[in-house]
Amino acid sequence: MMAFHKLRVGPQGASPPHAPASHPPSIAGVSPLTPIQWLVCVVAGLGFAFDLYESLMGALIVGPVLSTLGSLTPGTPAFNSWVSLFFVVPAVAGGIFGLLGGYLADRFGRRRVLFWSILLYAFSSCAASVATSLPQLLLWRCTTLIGVSMEAVAALAWVAELFPVPRQRERALSYTQACYALGGMLVAGAYFLAVTYASRMPLIRGGHEAWRYTLLSGLLPALPLIIVRPFLPESRVWRQRKAGKTLQRPTLAALFTPHLRATTSLTIVMMACLLALPYGALQQTPRIVPGLTALQQLSPAAVQQRVSAIFLLQEFGSVTGRLVFGLAVVRITQQARLLRLFLIPALVVFPWLFFAGSTHGLVGFGIGVFCAQALFNAMHSFSGNYLPRVYPTFVRVTGESAAMNIGGRVIGAGGALLTTRLANVVPASTASTRLAYAAGTTALLVLLALLVASYWLPEPRSDLLPE
Repeated sequence: MMAFHKLRVGPQGASPPHAPASHPPSIAGVSPLTPIQWLVCVVAGLGFAFDLYESLMGALIVGPVLSTLGSLTPGTPAFNSWVSLFFVVPAVAGGIFGLLGGYLADRFGRRRVLFWSILLYAFSSCAASVATSLPQLLLWRCTTLIGVSMEAVAALAWVAELFPVPRQRERALSYTQACYALGGMLVAGAYFLAVTYASRMPLIRGGHEAWRYTLLSGLLPALPLIIVRPFLPESRVWRQRKAGKTLQRPTLAALFTPHLRATTSLTIVMMACLLALPYGALQQTPRIVPGLTALQQLSPAAVQQRVSAIFLLQEFGSVTGRLVFGLAVVRITQQARLLRLFLIPALVVFPWLFFAGSTHGLVGFGIGVFCAQALFNAMHSFSGNYLPRVYPTFVRVTGESAAMNIGGRVIGAGGALLTTRLANVVPASTASTRLAYAAGTTALLVLLALLVASYWLPEPRSDLLPE
């Protein structure tokens, strides 16, 4: 495979003639971040944090929701069917409308789309907390993921275009994306508090279900954003090209012109494989943990506390993976090599976690899930740094959105569908073990596909963003 010819980004992805592609500006002597740059990074980081907060919330609450609101028994085909619906349908809705959000961000600006998308998912999560039926809750989860999907791609382009110096841009993207992990820790903490103190909280729909309080907490990201909204600048690159009437009108067809066709196809495959890992494997851990032998004698509330503790440990893995990537990204310039630095260890860790670690007790499972989550998040950070570098300004967010939303959410969410279907037929003694084996099978398949795709990924022509 090493002999495969490396695809290159074509002329539309190249730097303009006046930009010396081989000699990008040095980070030495660059001024410290301005207050506005700090503000943009903080808001983008907050958006990334609550993106994951909202996304992972579904994995934590789906079991209790189906048991209480739907009166379904865990492990039954009907239960697994509803699990797949709650994983797949919101993701597909988010992917389709997220692609529209990418177009709108290229058409009307990054800041505007980012602001309204955060308000959308905050409001939707609040509304979901008072749902009275599974279809109603599923609808609000769809609108929540639509907001999340639109925000993520707009924020990536916004931060990337704020920093003209390549190494400074790489660091800004890496460390703002590290806030994804903060969102994971926050939602694990919120769920732990909800489970522990639900009986002391005000009634919601006449009860004290912990999942309702967890959903209600999704309102939080809108509050600081309303305060800082007047101080947020639009992307300078986008604004200048828009004012100078040099910004081409974005179209989906532009992503499949001869110069970008290979780039678009391969980034969609890359993101489909990457996002299949959380949908099909990592987000299934809250339903695997209750089946561990060490927890069988505990009360349901104590089991859910252990679930939130393992989930919190899992998100500490997220922090570790993103920080390690932040150190590696400025030292390894060859992009496929950078991806494989984390991909090859993942081919060992994921199968061990789901085929062996799921039978080793709480400590062994916790160590395995920490390592798996760290490797996934390093690869996810890679995609966030890589995508802005292979699309020109006029379709940058549209291209990112096609990869992250159509590839990652619409196709990648199929990982959850595959896992829940396999869990019905995989031979094992318990429902928890069947789910673990199914998740391990899904993870192994998509990691092998991503390894093959990594040998074909286009290498950016320059450290500079293509104009």
